[in-house]
Amino acid sequence: MKHARFALIPGGMLLLLGLGLLIPRTQTAQAQQPTGSIPTVTSTPLGPMVTVYQDLEIINVYAGPDMYLYPPVGVLLRGQSVPALGRSADTDWIMIAYPTGPDGVAWVYAPWVSLSPGFLPTVTPPPTPTPFATFALNPTLAASYAENLLPTPLPTFTPAPPLEIPRFTEPESASPSFPLGLAILLLAVIGVVGTLSTLRRG
Repeated sequence: MKHARFALIPGGMLLLLGLGLLIPRTQTAQAQQPTGSIPTVTSTPLGPMVTVYQDLEIINVYAGPDMYLYPPVGVLLRGQSVPALGRSADTDWIMIAYPTGPDGVAWVYAPWVSLSPGFLPTVTPPPTPTPFATFALNPTLAASYAENLLPTPLPTFTPAPPLEIPRFTEPESASPSFPLGLAILLLAVIGVVGTLSTLRRG
């Protein structure tokens, strides 16, 4: 009975089954997924750092250690920290790492920031930038208005005459030859004697 069932299977089917068993199967290997969290590597900058004081909203950073000789190249915000690279000879300015500054550095005024402990070398400041244009006087224009270019002489100073302070002198007292009081007394005596003699005669 079993032999009769196998006889009913066509020969082609047996051939296909045999080929399927002989052909090797390719399997795709699945990469093992890591379990747990992958730690991230964060780098901590080495060396001293400068931090903007909390009472300042924003400060400028400059291309060199002077806010009048060098142009501003950026800003730092309140509480922002950047690496410090050096300081000026007078210790009033600190050179910081600033990517948008010239050569990747900039300068910040020291009283505006706090400095963490660490060694800062003294750095030579960069050369001051040359002005884009220099003023040149047109010689033709100067010749046309030469009289206006001459300096106007200032008026000469004439000193005031010395102040004369009047001085008062005591008048010299004349020495009287005869006392005035004695003369009046003699006249009075003569008048009395005259009056008495007149009364006697009358």
